[in-house]
Amino acid sequence: MSARPATDRALGVWGVLVLVFLFVPIAVIVVYSFNTGRLLASWEGVGLDAYTAALSNQEIIATVSTSVRAAAGAAAVAVVLGTLCGYALARRPGGRSGRLVTALLGLVLVTPEIVSGVALLPWFVSLGVDQGLTIFNSGWVRLVVSHSLFATAVVTFLVRARMQGMDASLEEAAADLYTPPLRRFRLITLPLLLPSVLAGALMAFTLSLDNTIISAFVQVSGATPWPVYVFSAVRAGLRPELAAMSAVMLLLTLAALAAVALVLRRGGGSKDAVDALSGVR
Repeated sequence: MSARPATDRALGVWGVLVLVFLFVPIAVIVVYSFNTGRLLASWEGVGLDAYTAALSNQEIIATVSTSVRAAAGAAAVAVVLGTLCGYALARRPGGRSGRLVTALLGLVLVTPEIVSGVALLPWFVSLGVDQGLTIFNSGWVRLVVSHSLFATAVVTFLVRARMQGMDASLEEAAADLYTPPLRRFRLITLPLLLPSVLAGALMAFTLSLDNTIISAFVQVSGATPWPVYVFSAVRAGLRPELAAMSAVMLLLTLAALAAVALVLRRGGGSKDAVDALSGVR
């Protein structure tokens, strides 16, 4: 009986150490973003010079703008495709096609990003150059398509989990009243799915915002996203303005994640979301 409290305390200490190990590097970057030195490793004082330099650097602003616009586009694509796919899989779960689509979406979730990047680059080149589809020569389009692949799978599983927990009697009652399918989906199904749809959109936005590996493969000149810019800049020395903008992006990411948690909490879909992403049925 006396060993159990000691074990609990040991596990608690271990959990704290794990959290410290994970978050101390992030805290260090935030602290050093207030460094007034020319290089991040050279601490000279405390000030907001790095934030002023970051917000006045047009190259940094352009890369952040590219990342935000690409994340917004990827979220929009993922929401449309993922919502429709999740609805279809929930309402017609059986059949070979349903199992095939589920397996393919699961494969997308577990495929290493470097594999996806290597596969997407020649595909975009083939479409944009060989096939004459110049829209795929746009850096923004490439980023949106690339980032939306993983995000679509996430949204699909979120929506499917939400649909499986919904009572189908409302839709059946509307069908008995001769409500057209599209109107039935818009007035009844979509409002019930809204918490999962919004959570999926915010998760897709967050996942796209910090994507580095795929972005490094598919980017084109003039459309460099922020993570790739940072990855290239650190080779010449990490400057305080990079840490300052990283802190700003961290706040943006945390705000998006907090919004996800709030939407799921209010919509009662948090357990469904966890079950969907962990594969629990």
